[in-house]
Amino acid sequence: MTCFPRLLVTLLLLCCVGRLYGNNGCYKSIISFGDSLADTGNLKQLSKIRNREFLVLLPPYGESFLDGSTGRCSNGRLIIDFLAESLGLPLVPPYVHEKKIDNAVAFAQGVNYAVAGATALNSSVLAARGILNPLTNASLEVQFEWFKRSLPSICGNTSDCKNYIGHSLILVGEIGGNDYNYPILYRLPVDELNSLVPLVIDTIISVVNELIEMGARTLVIPGNFPVGCLSSYLTACGSEKEEYDPATGCLVRLNEFAEYHNDVLQTKLNQIREIHPNVNVIYADYYNAAMKIYRSPDKFGFTNGALKACCGGEGPYNMNLTALCGDESTTVCDQPDTYVCWDGIHLTEAAYKIIAKNLYHGPYTTPEFNSLCPASTFQLEGRLSSSI
Repeated sequence: MTCFPRLLVTLLLLCCVGRLYGNNGCYKSIISFGDSLADTGNLKQLSKIRNREFLVLLPPYGESFLDGSTGRCSNGRLIIDFLAESLGLPLVPPYVHEKKIDNAVAFAQGVNYAVAGATALNSSVLAARGILNPLTNASLEVQFEWFKRSLPSICGNTSDCKNYIGHSLILVGEIGGNDYNYPILYRLPVDELNSLVPLVIDTIISVVNELIEMGARTLVIPGNFPVGCLSSYLTACGSEKEEYDPATGCLVRLNEFAEYHNDVLQTKLNQIREIHPNVNVIYADYYNAAMKIYRSPDKFGFTNGALKACCGGEGPYNMNLTALCGDESTTVCDQPDTYVCWDGIHLTEAAYKIIAKNLYHGPYTTPEFNSLCPASTFQLEGRLSSSI
């Protein structure tokens, strides 16, 4: 065989591999579970099917997105979108569709089961504690059942599906934040919140273990964000009796609770790593990846600070709990890229972009994601290229 045919064969093989694993050589697809931090359209599709309308599905949500309002709870892209782009994969489509589709084609390179408003615990478990979910009953267990039910139509037989799962990057969360957010807004005692943590963590860990049994080889399990920095909670829970972090202005009590959840989660993940040393179990430190911005917002170009909402009402945090983003009485800032917070509980596209870089090309994953997939790339335009 001459040199030219050998080169041609090599190039053809590389093209085939590129089609199988996107442009990154690491993962064939992304499979996602979670809540509004990852939902790319499931709540929107569910609302159409069930004839319900939510403000988060209407303008100005999605105003910075190429296709307008997509069901994402931000002005634009989310962390999962930037992750997919960095891996050379298409944006992950929502699982729920109004019309019948070919799952094998639609979800060959990714499928997203995350639903805005979802909790880790089933609605019945929360309701027994007096905690009601006003948005959805699509808990983590429900999403996981969707996943198992849809697998045969995506990948075929058991062997093919095990291969599909094994070559996918699986995101389990962020999930669990809403299990706490609802009772926080209901002003339930902190002791009751603490009692939820083991239940929430065990639910997440149960799904992680089952995914590993099904063939998963790389899973990302995020922790909770520093919710004490969100303008909705600063508005709802702030008072003269509360302790505020002098460096950030965030509520200490709520951030300490988020850290407690994250510590328990990491302990459980370490136990899984000991049992499954050949599986990449990645903890994504959403908390500290975000706190880097909250401590120095100006460094990243957030000239309107970190605590005020871009879309909201009046008050020190531009937040009115009786007139949420999307209401006729609310206002929207002219430059969302200069704000960290979008609507009081979700962040702007600009903030998510920096957090995604901090996570997947920085030190905020354990083990570091970039060491597992060094071929992934991450481009930050203009001022967003600030050092992590």
